[in-house]
Amino acid sequence: MRKLFITGASGFVGQALLPALKLEGYDIAALSRKVRDTSSGVRWVLGDPVTVDDWQREVDGAFGLINLAGEPIIGKRWTPEQKQALRDSRVVTTQNLVTAIAQARQKPSVLVSASAIGLYPKNEETELDETSRPADDFLGKLCQEWEDAAKVAEVHGVRTVLLRIGVVLGRNGGALERMLPVFKWGLGGPLGSGNQWFSWIHIADVVGLILWALASGQVRGPVNAVAPNPVRMKDFASTLGKVLNRPAFLPAPSFALNLVLGESAQVILDGQRVLPKAALQQGYTFRFPELEAALRDLTT
Repeated sequence: MRKLFITGASGFVGQALLPALKLEGYDIAALSRKVRDTSSGVRWVLGDPVTVDDWQREVDGAFGLINLAGEPIIGKRWTPEQKQALRDSRVVTTQNLVTAIAQARQKPSVLVSASAIGLYPKNEETELDETSRPADDFLGKLCQEWEDAAKVAEVHGVRTVLLRIGVVLGRNGGALERMLPVFKWGLGGPLGSGNQWFSWIHIADVVGLILWALASGQVRGPVNAVAPNPVRMKDFASTLGKVLNRPAFLPAPSFALNLVLGESAQVILDGQRVLPKAALQQGYTFRFPELEAALRDLTT
C-alpha cells in the first residue's frame, strides 16, 4: 500500500479528499496540530507545519506528499500580523516540507502542492492560463513565493504539481456555505459590481485533479484548478437564485465589503477569468464543467 503524507488535511478541501484517497487504497498519514479521531483509518501525526520537528520524518518513504496547509485568506482583515500568518502558513510550511524531502533517504515520487489563482492579475477581461504573468500585489507575490518554495522539490527529483485553486464550491464549507443562507432568505445577489469574473470549481473536481495529479506521471508544474466555464458574478448570483428558486437581485455594495473585510475584500471584488488549460490539454475530464449542474448537485 502506497503511503501519502498530507498537510492541511483537516481543512475544507482536505476533508473531502481523505475519503477519496482511502477508496483509492492509499495509506494516509496526515499532519495535525491537535489529537484527532483515528476511526476513519487516517493516521494523524501531531505537529505544527511551520515548526521544524519530528513530523518531517513522515516524508521519508512516502510515495507522495499533498500540501494543502494555509491560513484562510478571507475572514480576517489583512493586518501586518495576519499577512505574516498567511505567508508563514503557506511558505514556511512548504519550505519545511521540502527540507524534509532533502533529508529523506527514500524520497517521494510526487508532491502536489496547493497554490491559488490569486497569483494572477485581478479585474481584467483577459483569459488567464498557466502561462500568464503573476500579479504585482500582495496575493500575487504570496502565491509566487509559495510556489517557488515548492519548486525546490524538483531539484531533489520529486515531480511537483502546483495546483492553483479557484473559488471552491462545496457543501460543508467555503464560499457557498457562507452564501446559501442569504440566498435562501431571498436576500442574495451579486457581490460588488457583479461584472467581475468568478472562477469557480466544484470540490469534486478539486479532489479529482489531486487524484489525477498523483496517478498521472507526466503531470507537473502549474495546473489551474478551476472549471472550464468561469462566469461573471452577476451570472453566478442569478444561477444560484434559479437553482434555489429564490430572487437574487440585491447586490452587496463594494464599500460595505471593504468596510467589513478591508484589503481582503479584493478576493471577492476583483475577479479573474482563469481557464484550466493544462488540465484539459493533458486529459483531465471535469465532472462539473457547468455552473448550474454544479450548484444543483450541491444544493439538492
